[in-house]
Amino acid sequence: MHGAGNDFVVLDLRLADVRVDEALARALADRQMGVGCDQVLSLEPSERGDVFMRIHNPDGSEAQACGNGTRCVASLLFAESGQGEVLIETRAGLLAGRLAGDGLIEIDMGPAYLDWRDIPLAGEMDSLKLELSYQPDQGAGLSGPCAVGMGNPHAVFFVDDLTAIDIPKAGPVLENHELFPERANIGFVQILGPDRLRLRVWERGAGLTLACGSGACAALVASHRRGLCARRAHLELDGGELIIEWRAGDGHVLMSGGVATAYAGVLDESLMGQAARSAA
Repeated sequence: MHGAGNDFVVLDLRLADVRVDEALARALADRQMGVGCDQVLSLEPSERGDVFMRIHNPDGSEAQACGNGTRCVASLLFAESGQGEVLIETRAGLLAGRLAGDGLIEIDMGPAYLDWRDIPLAGEMDSLKLELSYQPDQGAGLSGPCAVGMGNPHAVFFVDDLTAIDIPKAGPVLENHELFPERANIGFVQILGPDRLRLRVWERGAGLTLACGSGACAALVASHRRGLCARRAHLELDGGELIIEWRAGDGHVLMSGGVATAYAGVLDESLMGQAARSAA
């Protein structure tokens, strides 16, 4: 499945005796030797919601949140239950989803975390503008990002021209900067207008993806905090468009967009056998 080009392998393990481990996640996410995806999503039983969604990055590490993945899983649950609302448990907490009309699925991503301890950052500092810079040997430099926690850590850089940034080169350096004890997703935003942003994201553990839902939420929050856009805006990503709103009342961030299913099937035992061996 994918949301705005952010693609996932979704495994329904609610009735299975196996669980995805790092090795299996890496095997499934490999675009040459496995299926290929930005994240592996495992559906497991939940006592708090309709399902527990476990998220693995292509490097095998677990992520706390994944906005586009949550929208994809919500669409599966809508089709399964016939209901228009769903509650999905993740490591970042419970996320509510609903059918928003016109083929859009909306997820309440919860509050944006702005305190350095909650993002988290390595020490006490102002998340609105970090003392962080990156200067390549050639090309445009980067400095003063805004940090936002969306259940996972984000640093958002504002640029005049996205095409001038060598993201595959800058991304790994910034992702692993000492300011981010849990690493960070690195967003690069170009302001197109008060209600329209252009965004590319280097995802922690995944690299440059066509879209990043939590990254889009962080970008909207960061842009509004800097006085660069309204509380609701359309975000243009490489794989499509998302609508993000940072609600004034409770500080929750809402994300809406479409999803698509590429295919459904059964994985070969040579891949799933890794999970069985890990569970034994």
